[in-house]
Amino acid sequence: MPLIKRLLGRTEQPPKARSEPRRKTFKLSADQIRPMAVGFGGCIATDKITVDGLPVRFMYREAPNNPLDSGWRFLSGVESDDYMDDPANHAVYDVNTIANFDPSITPFIDAPEGSMFEKAPDSIQFRAVDIGAPRKEDS
Repeated sequence: MPLIKRLLGRTEQPPKARSEPRRKTFKLSADQIRPMAVGFGGCIATDKITVDGLPVRFMYREAPNNPLDSGWRFLSGVESDDYMDDPANHAVYDVNTIANFDPSITPFIDAPEGSMFEKAPDSIQFRAVDIGAPRKEDS
């Protein structure tokens, strides 16, 4: 997740030992997935969303890695750096799949590259994040 590390000002660390692949038990089964956001391509989401069933609380769109990639990245907001550094903790999904896990993302999936949205823990609505604006403690 190079964008997250750049945004948060973290420097790159040497690669850590990778965990062994594990069989995942998803919160939703394949027969529970309905067409909600079809045709948007692939995305990356963490197991906190797809396995643990936590809501999406942070989403951003970067330049796609390939023609099938939408550029969307979805996180629950509780992932640590160590968690994110382990590729076994996230995977590539169709955007439609993640929309089924958390339908609140659907109004934003047409947003352009560079878009970033967050949802406070006590909120059910996303708000746009402007990383160029000074934070209250910076002003």
